[in-house]
Amino acid sequence: MVLQCQGVSVPGRLAPVDLNVNAGQLVHLVGPNGAGKSTLLTVLSGLLSSQGTILLDGKPLSAMNGAALAQLRGWLPQQQIAPGQMPVWHYLRMHAATEAVQANAILHDVLDQLGLQDKLLRSLTQLSGGEWQRVRLAAVVMQIHPQLNPRGKVLLLDEPMSALDVAQQRAVDRLLAELCHSGLAIVASGHDLNHSLRHADRVWLMHQGNVVRQGSGKEVLTAAQLAPLYQTTFEQIDTPQGPLLFIP
Repeated sequence: MVLQCQGVSVPGRLAPVDLNVNAGQLVHLVGPNGAGKSTLLTVLSGLLSSQGTILLDGKPLSAMNGAALAQLRGWLPQQQIAPGQMPVWHYLRMHAATEAVQANAILHDVLDQLGLQDKLLRSLTQLSGGEWQRVRLAAVVMQIHPQLNPRGKVLLLDEPMSALDVAQQRAVDRLLAELCHSGLAIVASGHDLNHSLRHADRVWLMHQGNVVRQGSGKEVLTAAQLAPLYQTTFEQIDTPQGPLLFIP
């Protein structure tokens, strides 16, 4: 296992949880606003103190300094202010795990997938919300990309689809699937339940600071289990592409 949690909690914010993430696994973290998703992800990133035990690549997370964490996990917070007026290419190159020529090839591939090739010379402060989101995604991918950083294990993403249109979301899905196929584990929060049904290998469902359900999307994201948490009625239908949730 890449990431193991036992009795992990934050008083008043996160109830004790036991969680495990395997290499190559895509985990979706879902739940109503205020459920504790960002708190849990920040704890897993090593940037928020907690009780209990977290092992990252078999080593205690609490014993790692910033440099060690940066080699093992990438972290995309929900919000982030652009750090000055540097051009996009400079910001991304700062995140590459190596200065090798190979980094340029990987960078151009990631840029191409995320539609950022024409933004390299633009200042970070001149980007739209969706452009900045994709640049931030590209940066954490460069930091932890398996071909550039063999020690990279986990990518933690807090609402990575925020501010992206449907075509851009599809591009991100393809990139994340590619990274998982190469062995990277990914934990990502979001609000699109049907998206989690289609793409997640495993789902963690949260409510009021508790992880109330864990399992496959079909096991966790059912109308009966979601209705009391979201305080609304759900209905579910079967389609050739799989189950579909909707609010009547």
